Amino acid sequence: MTTSRAGQRATALAHTALTVSCSLWTSAAFASQGPGGGSGTASSFIQLTMAILVYGAAALVIGTGLIGAVRRH
Repeated sequence: MTTSRAGQRATALAHTALTVSCSLWTSAAFASQGPGGGSGTASSFIQLTMAILVYGAAALVIGTGLIGAVRRH
């Protein structure tokens, strides 16, 4: 089965989105540790930033999947 050019682009976009979202999650996880990596709570600004990154990345991945599913039908 051959894939169309649009399908290849959608796959590439999904892989890119996944890679970017994973790198953002990693950065957010390290940011919550603060200097030295000791236990503690991140500031409210960092918590808000982390929430925006996590929920935004999840919405991007889900949206990409839904668009791909709609295009196949």
